[in-house]
Amino acid sequence: MTVAPREAPTPDSVDNDYLRKLVLKIYWDGAQYPSVLVPLGDFFGVGHARTVNFASLPLQMSPQDGKAFNSFFHMPFADGARFELTSECEAEDMWFYYYIDYDAFDELEEGFGRFHASWNRQCPTDGVEQGGQSNAEFLFGGENRDGHGNYTILDTTGRGHYIGCVLNITNLRDTSDWNWYGEGDDMIFIDGEPWPPRLHGTGTEDYFNTAWCPSQSYAAPYHGLTLPGGENWSGQISTYRFHVEDPISFTTSIKVTIEHGHANKRSDDLSSTAYWYADQPTPGLTLAPLDQRRPRQG
Repeated sequence: MTVAPREAPTPDSVDNDYLRKLVLKIYWDGAQYPSVLVPLGDFFGVGHARTVNFASLPLQMSPQDGKAFNSFFHMPFADGARFELTSECEAEDMWFYYYIDYDAFDELEEGFGRFHASWNRQCPTDGVEQGGQSNAEFLFGGENRDGHGNYTILDTTGRGHYIGCVLNITNLRDTSDWNWYGEGDDMIFIDGEPWPPRLHGTGTEDYFNTAWCPSQSYAAPYHGLTLPGGENWSGQISTYRFHVEDPISFTTSIKVTIEHGHANKRSDDLSSTAYWYADQPTPGLTLAPLDQRRPRQG
């Protein structure tokens, strides 16, 4: 897919954030509710209504400047598929081009899950004031012994497997002190298990397969940092992790969460797209209204 305003945009155009105003919906097998409900840009792997050249295994943005959106996720269906793109742009008419390729078979084998994707945002996350804490105490002190208050990437029921996410962060902490945003542990709760979950990581960069507070762009088949942020990790960040070789299966439910800073102390702008397969189309996905989707400046 590729999309662009019919008229050349200017810095004052009201729809420069059109990648959050265009919404992709996909329905499987005559379902009343979409199984994919995500702003267009976010679905294809980069947040903040921005584009950048990158290549992962399932998603890619290609030159020029990431304007070509490509998805290679398998999306099986039995009785039909419907793809919709809706525009909530306020002024711009958009050019939109696409290819959808598919194979037709006489029947679908048993056991193929239906592809899903959903979007979430919390702006800002519910952190704490630094107060009299030193910078080190604020960034590294305290404990989280139950996972409550973590940012939620995916919370769903049924049987299926989780295949990854894109996480976007706008660093809202205004300081000249060391301002790394990513000391949050990933915690994935499978089938209603109590804390501590079996999958409990050690920091944001560790879950996304990077190390030591990365500040460089990087793209690999299963993980990458497409927007690394500015000086002292300021501004807008976007990172992805796909569980292709290591899908996380669940039988009754899954809740994928991550701390916003160590022990949920940071108050940043977090948004995310989660991708998973479920044995049946999942009803009831929701998407925040436009005024809650607009990206803020870093």
